[in-house]
Amino acid sequence: MLRTVTCGALSLKNLGDSVTLCGWVQKSRDLGGMTFIDIRDRYGITQLVFNMDDNRELCESARTLGREFVIKTTGTVVERSNKNPKMFTGDIEIKVSALEILNAAKLPPFMIDDETDGGDELRMKYRYLDLRRNPVRNNLVLRHKMAQSVRRYLDGLDFIEVETPVLIKSTPEGARDFVVPSRMNAGEFYALPQSPQTFKQLLMVSGFDRYFQIVKCFRDEDLRADRQPEFTQIDCEMSFIEQEDILNTFEGLIRTLFKEVRNYDLPEVPRMQYADAMRLYGSDKPDTRFEMQFVELNDLVKGKGFPVFDNAELVVGINAKGAASYTRKQLDELTDFIKRPQIGATGLIYARHNEDETLKSSVDKFFNEDDLKQWSDAFETEKGDLILVLAGSTDKVRKQLNELRLEMGNRLGLRDKNKFSALWVLDFPLLEWDEETERYHAMHHPFTSPKPEDIALLDTDPKNVRANAYDMVINGTEIGGGSIRIHDRALQALMFKHLGFSAEEAQKQFGFLMDAFEFGAPPHGGIAFGFDRLTSIFAGLDSIRDVIAFPKNNSGRDVMIDSPSTIDEKQLKELKIKTDL
Repeated sequence: MLRTVTCGALSLKNLGDSVTLCGWVQKSRDLGGMTFIDIRDRYGITQLVFNMDDNRELCESARTLGREFVIKTTGTVVERSNKNPKMFTGDIEIKVSALEILNAAKLPPFMIDDETDGGDELRMKYRYLDLRRNPVRNNLVLRHKMAQSVRRYLDGLDFIEVETPVLIKSTPEGARDFVVPSRMNAGEFYALPQSPQTFKQLLMVSGFDRYFQIVKCFRDEDLRADRQPEFTQIDCEMSFIEQEDILNTFEGLIRTLFKEVRNYDLPEVPRMQYADAMRLYGSDKPDTRFEMQFVELNDLVKGKGFPVFDNAELVVGINAKGAASYTRKQLDELTDFIKRPQIGATGLIYARHNEDETLKSSVDKFFNEDDLKQWSDAFETEKGDLILVLAGSTDKVRKQLNELRLEMGNRLGLRDKNKFSALWVLDFPLLEWDEETERYHAMHHPFTSPKPEDIALLDTDPKNVRANAYDMVINGTEIGGGSIRIHDRALQALMFKHLGFSAEEAQKQFGFLMDAFEFGAPPHGGIAFGFDRLTSIFAGLDSIRDVIAFPKNNSGRDVMIDSPSTIDEKQLKELKIKTDL
């Protein structure tokens, strides 16, 4: 080894030791007769000291070092006169006796420091430099610790880690596939897996009753803060189980991760029906760090001559506790917020519960003090509270109020990133109607089993069939989802029929799976956790890009290696591909 110790290991107990360090120059300070250099590696920083009186040549050599030079240095551990309590090595420094430049460096395009002056795009272009910064490196260390904790927990429960293929066949449903041309099979294409779904089911048919994999998945979809074209799942499947077994096993995994990685005691995870989540929060992934549940007002407000309420399918609101002091400007900002095209509300009604216990609303023309007292009772307001009300069609207004609720949570400081609230959401609809294609789509995927008691409704009332499915939500983010699977060929064929597949199409796309079901398929089910999302929540970050070593930007590009890129004509000819742009 070129070094005898790392830059984050030395302390007063090493006084007098002769050591050799290797690393990057973090910064240097020339104080005339003395020069100080901070040397950095991934373990920490150690201060080097050079003295003109002791060794002029060595000191002058140190003064030629620039930021990010890679150096090797040998010296003696001595006590610092000016200690730095913020550093583990802050009590000592190295009195240098030998210095070697291993590699000189150009001046980096941004400051490689915790607080950098580099913008997102610049840091993405030079990601290998950005990865030298403590915050980014710490995110990857956190990711590593979480992966190791996952493996320990699942291995302890007899799960087997099995790798599944990356080059598979393209299948309908879900997001768009990334496709890969086959040179040896001209005109035919592989697809990159959106998940290992069918393979893990086949592993259950094979008798591997407990499988997991920390696996790369690929989806060609529009990007946002919690999406990347390639992402990582903790993918799991179990045989001979019921839903309760899945929930208990993987709630245990999440609670273990919180304890081992964050030293956080996550309480027992409550459960909520999908229908209740939509009714109380307008979302199937509610942020339950704070209350502010929806209150429906139809019975109280209709028939009072106010057309906005009278003509609405649903009138619903929230109690923003302590916000009655909001100014007209602040209320106008909220109105503008919900009128944005991506939310689409037409207006906002409000009522204040004033400090003198009076009630005042923006619709006093239509609702008197007694009416507003009924509102107050329904929302259980206290003095200082602000009622915010929206009206419209049921599905739309619930989604709009969900956005307003989250905005108020932000404004009132209720979404603390160091506080964690988990929730199981259960019994999703099996199918959802797509207006564009005029057919049903699977809300989870085509292999999700309906609730046994709802199977008869597939032919008569498909929209009310419940799925044997479940999601785990943490702080308003879906971090995992799964289901009990169909393991019977006849039921799987019926499911494909209701999704608009002909028997021939179903056989062409998924015949291998249905054929496997005829050779003794056990009851099975599973779950997949978004590993990037989960890590970002543990790190207190809004974007999963910050927990991925080499992420893509919002256009799906890797600006560091300039990918995707064109390929030369020779490759296109080999693949029998012509481009038409």
